[in-house]
Amino acid sequence: MANHVSALKRARQTETRTERNRAGTSKLRSALRGLREAIAKGDQKAAQTAYGTTASAIDKAAKTGMLHKNTASRYKSRLSTRINKLGKKGK
Repeated sequence: MANHVSALKRARQTETRTERNRAGTSKLRSALRGLREAIAKGDQKAAQTAYGTTASAIDKAAKTGMLHKNTASRYKSRLSTRINKLGKKGK
C-alpha cells in the first residue's frame, strides 16, 4: 500500500481512470455487439441506425485513448463495408 501523499493520490487517480475506461470499453463493446447482431439478421435499416451510435462510440473511444485512431478508423471502415454488402444482397 502507498505511504506517501503523492502515492496515495496516484492510487486514487488510477482507480478513477480504471472505472472510466471500463465503462467506456463496456459501452463500445455493447454498441459493436448491437451492430453486429443487426448485420447478422440482414436488416440494413436497423444496421444503418446502429452504425451511427456505434461510430460515435468508436470515435469517443479513440478520442479518449481507449482505441488508437487507426484502429477506430479500421473498425468503422470494415463495419460500413459489411452494411453496404447487405444492400447489394437484397437487390
